[in-house]
Amino acid sequence: MDSVELILASAVRLAVPLAFAALGEWIAERAGTLNISVEGMMLGGAFTAVAGAGLTGSASAGLLFGVAAGLLVAFVHACFSHRLSVNTYVVGLTLNVLVLGLTSFLLLKTESRQVDKLTIPLLSDIPVIGPALFDQRWPAYLLAALVPAAWWLVRRSRWGLEARAAGENPQSADVTGIDVNKRRRQALMLCGALAGLGGAYLAVAEVGTFNQNMTAGRGYMVIAAVIFGGWTLRGTLAGVLVFGAADAMRLALPALGYTLNPQFLVASPYILALIAMTFFATTRRGPAALGRPFVRGIT
Repeated sequence: MDSVELILASAVRLAVPLAFAALGEWIAERAGTLNISVEGMMLGGAFTAVAGAGLTGSASAGLLFGVAAGLLVAFVHACFSHRLSVNTYVVGLTLNVLVLGLTSFLLLKTESRQVDKLTIPLLSDIPVIGPALFDQRWPAYLLAALVPAAWWLVRRSRWGLEARAAGENPQSADVTGIDVNKRRRQALMLCGALAGLGGAYLAVAEVGTFNQNMTAGRGYMVIAAVIFGGWTLRGTLAGVLVFGAADAMRLALPALGYTLNPQFLVASPYILALIAMTFFATTRRGPAALGRPFVRGIT
């Protein structure tokens, strides 16, 4: 495998857990919720996936445990933000710190378990892109179904129309009979399931075990990817690939013999995410009511 194939394969591999979570974050933000707790959802999903894999003896079953953990974090966030009207940013940051503390305190020593790799014949032999796209751990291929499903749900279904109305003009949506906070809670739950799956994939597909704070800010990269993509699905996925490539360069360049400052390599994906958020947040318009709480009768 030459250097280009190596970097591309690493970029795709590192982008997969981000892509799962980014799908959910995109849905949540289109409904008007800037979900800061996506980091906690991913970290909780990673921890619970490893615990579930150890309990059941199956790494595949661990993925379901990870989804359940993401849903739990989303449920707590939704109750506080969209039932009790607590500031969603405060709730999100609090949940991130809480999950980090709990997973660090309950840190488990388990044997390494990973889901199986699935190589697709013929397609994996395509030069350059074949190994990167068609020689992955099997849960990665779920994205082939989840991406069009998420697009259809948000852009073509009645639920998606109501969720987008909740994100653009919640007062008008409420007048037409849409339960704004219910749609936002539902979008947040979808985000929790997908972010939990992303964290679980990181743990039981990529690493095989759980390490303290193993998501290391990937949840914030996901938020940056949605902003980078201008709140469109294709743009969000492009942002995920860009951040995955930046992370891949950090790992691949030393392996290829290039000597660069190691601290800069570690920081480079986060620097890129910061630049993306700074630039694209001011040049592209997100949902008009993004991050604004909805209380009936108050404009």
